[in-house]
Amino acid sequence: MPSLAQLAALFAGLVFCASAMAADVDAESYGFPLANPFEATIATTPPELRPELPAEGDIRQRDYSIRLRPDREFELLDNFWPVTRLHYRLAEQKGRAPLIFIIAGTGAHYASGINEYLKKLFYGAGFHVVQLSSPTSYDFMAAASRFATPGYSPEDADDLYRAMQAVRAQHPKLEVSEFLLTGYSLGALHAAFVSQIDETRRAFDFKRVLLLNPPVNLYTSITNLDKLVQTRVQGIDNSTNFYDLVLGKLTRYFNDKGYLDINEAMLYDFQRSTERLSDEQMAMLIGTSFRFSSADIVFTSDLLNRRGLITPRDYRITESTSLTPFFQMALRCDFDCYIAEQLMPMWRARYDGGSLNQLIEKSSLYALEDYLRGSDKIAVMHNADDLILGQGDIGFLRRTFGDRLTLYPRGGHCGNLNYRVNADAMLEFFRG
Repeated sequence: MPSLAQLAALFAGLVFCASAMAADVDAESYGFPLANPFEATIATTPPELRPELPAEGDIRQRDYSIRLRPDREFELLDNFWPVTRLHYRLAEQKGRAPLIFIIAGTGAHYASGINEYLKKLFYGAGFHVVQLSSPTSYDFMAAASRFATPGYSPEDADDLYRAMQAVRAQHPKLEVSEFLLTGYSLGALHAAFVSQIDETRRAFDFKRVLLLNPPVNLYTSITNLDKLVQTRVQGIDNSTNFYDLVLGKLTRYFNDKGYLDINEAMLYDFQRSTERLSDEQMAMLIGTSFRFSSADIVFTSDLLNRRGLITPRDYRITESTSLTPFFQMALRCDFDCYIAEQLMPMWRARYDGGSLNQLIEKSSLYALEDYLRGSDKIAVMHNADDLILGQGDIGFLRRTFGDRLTLYPRGGHCGNLNYRVNADAMLEFFRG
């Protein structure tokens, strides 16, 4: 990877370290109980340590849709008819209030679990909340993406920004005192690029922007997650696959409990039981989840662009067509395969792009280093044990954000977002 820290910047950082030191939180005072990053990522915070949130029935919310790509209604295949319009969720306060946009992580829908949690947290604090799908989700790719080939962050952020403008235009009577922005995981990286776009277009003039567990080097994060699929797991051989093993453990666990209820609290309790997953099994579970998201991107991008890599160009797909064979083929194409076969050709054709290293640089936080260093309104919350971070990433965050970086010692990847301490810190940041 190219070196990002210039000697002058490093020297300046050393000279002014008293005023620009990251807020490192020590493990003892922090109190988050899960020291295993795989377990934290999967099970998240123990239920008794989570913040109080408003009940779903107490939130004034509704799902809406906007038409961003009218041409897609005629171009999309029959099985994509539900996503010819981009859907989003708005939780609305009764009067004038700040409005916060939440951008979902890799492959995630606007109503996915973390988005729903953040919605409740911010709504309970008195904010209007708009929940947006990730540009890597099939619904966003179909309804809002110009090229339906996510992975080039400036383009993904531009698609998001146009969607956000359309959302705002659809609610002219919504009383907004100021605009705020956040995102988690890949959504945090997108939030940084969206914030930079807004500096010139000024549709929102965001007062504060919070990046939650963003990838620093997008390629490093993708590689880290993809490698987890290759983890060697004891008990898996030619006759027993990984899914059989995990399902067997879950079945025995629910038999002992006497009822079936799959949620985050259950996952935490499951990891306290005799059926708990080993580190290797948890690593493979996380990697498999990412691989499924990648396969969805591979399949959807190929199909929307009629590239013929997964689905033959002349193959007619209807609502009754089984997509299983195509999805299985997409699973065999990891993210490196997607970059080589779909993203790089699109980037070179549309943007006169060059090498893979140039694509990585332009799609990662490195591309925004000067902007992020000089923008006091942007802060980062991250975990020292996050699975998506690579060598040098924390150093980059320290140099770039200084005291606007809060580094927690534990939590894995986004596993402590629903910890009371983190929730309080998020609200404190946005309240100023």
